[in-house]
Amino acid sequence: MAQSTPYVILYLLFMLQLPPHLKARLSTPLKIGALEVNSRVLQSPLSGVTDLVFRRLVRRYAPESMLYTEMVHASRLQHIKEIPIIMEIDPNERPVSIQLFDCRPHFLAEAAQKAVAEGADTVDINMGCPVNKITRKGGGSSLLRQPEVAEEIVREIVKAVNVPVTVKTRIGWDDAEITILDFALRMQDAGAQMITVHGRTRAQGYTGNARWEWIGKVKQVLDIPVIANGDIFSVESAVRCLEETGADGVMCSRGTLGYPFLVGEIDYFLKTGEILAAPTLIQRLECAKEHLEALYEYKGERGIYQARKHMAWYAKGFVGASDLRGELNKIETVKQGVELLDKAIDKLATGYEVIEEKEVVMSQ
Repeated sequence: MAQSTPYVILYLLFMLQLPPHLKARLSTPLKIGALEVNSRVLQSPLSGVTDLVFRRLVRRYAPESMLYTEMVHASRLQHIKEIPIIMEIDPNERPVSIQLFDCRPHFLAEAAQKAVAEGADTVDINMGCPVNKITRKGGGSSLLRQPEVAEEIVREIVKAVNVPVTVKTRIGWDDAEITILDFALRMQDAGAQMITVHGRTRAQGYTGNARWEWIGKVKQVLDIPVIANGDIFSVESAVRCLEETGADGVMCSRGTLGYPFLVGEIDYFLKTGEILAAPTLIQRLECAKEHLEALYEYKGERGIYQARKHMAWYAKGFVGASDLRGELNKIETVKQGVELLDKAIDKLATGYEVIEEKEVVMSQ
């Protein structure tokens, strides 16, 4: 959510009211097997995004939420001597989960053991990624078409580790194959202790609307926690999703791109019934600077190139943002990026070139 006036906050407070039964359930810890998490809002694993630097920013505003690493290719762990940086966990960022993908139970079981050794509080199996380079190798959402293999994967990992095993998936391969109800039951029977359902098919990718009604149907047939994913871009959308699905929590994905405050905003509302004042545009650009500097410190020159996309996600909601994104996409040094962001901050500080509040809110 972008910066909100007092009138917008009052309007949201009036409109956003969880039903008493839902509020009571969501105020308790999320139980994932024997693990209790004091938040019903989770940060989704995002390839090329949810590295240690990004997770630290999310953690600042969501101190108790479950965070996820980028997904890790299980079979690649068999051919390297050192644990990849993608699996690095800060002891202060727990609870945290490492997400794995592959289609071979044995490889995944061994990778899960390495994940636990690195400090993972749960091991999550990606059974929903729609990207061709993942699905054509039998991983991600292609497992929706191989439910027996998916079952074996969960069983093998459950036997291999002493932490909860969870699954993230989609509602089906395409409109002709919406198989999530049977698939989710299979995952539960195999030993999964939580399932996150993205309300789109593999064929949809990230287009169209997430079909939350299918998440609600999954919730009706399972005993384990069901987390709703897809189109969670604000406190309001999270509340609406929870009301429509009856899910045990929500997972934020694309809504956190350039906005690591979202998980914390939703978590705060669910716990208090109050709307947090959203960060100003200046505060968002200050966060962008911090993100850029931290990526360089953590990854060196590679971090600068990775930061370009992040900077573009932050630079929204004001006149001149498009030009700024173009310039940030070409930075070669941290100094260049900081100077561009400082220049934009100086303009915003004068009140110049800010678009009207309504447009800022709707842009999110």
